[in-house]
Amino acid sequence: MVEGIFKELKTELLNGYSKKGHPFRYFTLATSDETNAPQQRTVVLRKITPKLELLFYTDKRSSKVQQLLKNDAVSALFYHPKQLLQLKVDGKAEIVNDEKIISSLWSEIPLKSKKDYTTQNAPGSLIQNPDEVDYLNEENHFCIVQIIPRQIEYLQLKSPNHLRVLFKEENGQWKGSFLVP
Repeated sequence: MVEGIFKELKTELLNGYSKKGHPFRYFTLATSDETNAPQQRTVVLRKITPKLELLFYTDKRSSKVQQLLKNDAVSALFYHPKQLLQLKVDGKAEIVNDEKIISSLWSEIPLKSKKDYTTQNAPGSLIQNPDEVDYLNEENHFCIVQIIPRQIEYLQLKSPNHLRVLFKEENGQWKGSFLVP
């Protein structure tokens, strides 16, 4: 039974980035700031590797990148409202530095979306008017973050009993244990 649940969660994560409109396309990412206070934001799931590593894109000047450089522990929360399914992925985040990968993924981004990584000022900078954001012509601040999962918690809300399973990666294999919901 645990193997079937793991297969389902893997399929749902894969659908999150491959199927348009899937609820797992957007997830909540939690990091810790310099005072260890939790910080949350919604990010877009861009890719999943065969090892279930989650990739998202951001501006390398963003506060989340600065937080990840100081503390790489993260938690990602996914929720599927129709299935009443929640997945919580805990792991560590790494900034992708391989120029070949960066260049390849940058080339896949639509031109209109590239502007998100070319603002003159860093994300979160104060501005007077939202219509007066300046953009760079040749330079970009595109950054890929990869989350390496250490554990995934599956929670299915259903009748008569909810179903909760904790999966931990051990020596390249995922092992599941049932939990009280």
